[in-house]
Amino acid sequence: MARFLILGGVVLIVAGLMLKVGVPLGRLPGDITIRRSGGSFYFPVVTCIVVSIVLSILASFLRR
Repeated sequence: MARFLILGGVVLIVAGLMLKVGVPLGRLPGDITIRRSGGSFYFPVVTCIVVSIVLSILASFLRR
């Protein structure tokens, strides 16, 4: 449990630093944005794929 909490903290710190530097998390090319007069819809397809790959790599390192 301690390892999971430490890893979660490190991930949040890295994500915060990336946002501070200006890495566009959540607005990558390939994300779906539909804007109409009644509102807008945003679905981060590519962002979800990138996050999934990064988390899979981290999980594989933790299993070893």
